[in-house]
Amino acid sequence: MSAGLKNKVRKFLGILAVFSWRAALRRHRVAAGVEHARVLRNLRPVNTVVDIGANRGQFALVSRHYFPEAMIMSFEPLPVPAAVYRSVFERDSHTKLEEAAVGPRPGEAEIHLSERDDSSSLLPITECQEALFPGTAEARTMKIRVVRLADVLPSHEISSPALLKLDVQGFELRVLEGSEDLLPQFDWVYVECSFVELYAGQAFADEVIAWLRERGFRLTGVFNMSYDRAGRAIQADFLFRKS
Repeated sequence: MSAGLKNKVRKFLGILAVFSWRAALRRHRVAAGVEHARVLRNLRPVNTVVDIGANRGQFALVSRHYFPEAMIMSFEPLPVPAAVYRSVFERDSHTKLEEAAVGPRPGEAEIHLSERDDSSSLLPITECQEALFPGTAEARTMKIRVVRLADVLPSHEISSPALLKLDVQGFELRVLEGSEDLLPQFDWVYVECSFVELYAGQAFADEVIAWLRERGFRLTGVFNMSYDRAGRAIQADFLFRKS
């Protein structure tokens, strides 16, 4: 069995272990992001989760399981996954979705839509992305709404301990720059970063690490590392803690 198939089987079995995850998969075809479980279960308690790049709610599902009382504020700019997210959490009064991307300034922007919508980005999709992850090439573009985090999330609504999660396909540093005024409200930052240029003009992992370190966040763990066939590191999820 290949490593990729093993991971899929492991993820499926993990989903089956939790009722709410099974229900989301059966009713909405949303696979909970169980690869994040080992990170989140060690952060408890968390009272606020800000989920930027929510897609269909994969991360929010796992967050709700480990933080049952937390307020979850999610951001997803694409209308189709946003609609699915709302269906998944329609009975969850402590979950809110803002149908927008987060960036350094508010307004309208062009997003590059991948053939697989969770790989869409505000940056152009490179040939490297498609080569490493077949089926993620750019299909078209569309206009979306962009907000600054502080414009839609007042600081008093962020109850500590708080987690800021980013999965924004190469736009990580721009999102962090636009959210800098709220960073002191967060105890943890969990962000996917890359070591190679999957999106044109993106910041690399070392740049994001340095930027957060300068603002008092220390790297405490690297998770879900992916490699190419030559063994070169491609991307991973990075966990930072406020010093």
